[in-house]
Amino acid sequence: MIGIIDYGSGNVKSLINVIKDFGMDYVLTNKIELLQNCDKLLLPGVGEASFAMRKLAEYNLINFIKNTIVPILGICLGLQLFTEYSEEGNIECLGIIEDKTIKFNKKNLIIPHMGWNDITIATENHLVKGIDNGTDFYFANSFYYPVNKYTVATTNYGVDFSAIINKDNYWGIQFHPEKSGVQGIKIMENFLKL
Repeated sequence: MIGIIDYGSGNVKSLINVIKDFGMDYVLTNKIELLQNCDKLLLPGVGEASFAMRKLAEYNLINFIKNTIVPILGICLGLQLFTEYSEEGNIECLGIIEDKTIKFNKKNLIIPHMGWNDITIATENHLVKGIDNGTDFYFANSFYYPVNKYTVATTNYGVDFSAIINKDNYWGIQFHPEKSGVQGIKIMENFLKL
């Protein structure tokens, strides 16, 4: 069973369609008693970090997410919520991975970073199995997580930043796999087969 953490952030319909295409069962919920019975978790996110953290607190999900032992995938804002702090709303986040989420600040960049961009694979990881270096994915982000020891793949938009991260059972992707065609589906397949 795949648990999609529902905290009112983002459109999850396309993610549900991907899970259905793989013939897997899922639950979309903010109820811990249902999420704790799932084999894998998704933390999707389209929206603003301070709003998202307030909603996770309202649903008492913060400690659950920080202490889960099952594989969990943070998508876009979901990855950023794994960090210690976000400049978006100047909010403390989950603190699962060190460092903070930073706003793009180059004057010559159009913000948000929107559209297709390629990744550079930095280290071997199950999540990028079958993905070629230089593969394009669809991004939509005004903030980013820096390159560090948890970085699996990078992309560049005025600055190199983490496109994919992994720490223990926590994976994060800055792009939207559900909007990234067959390569996005492959990333989802790799995660769902962990």
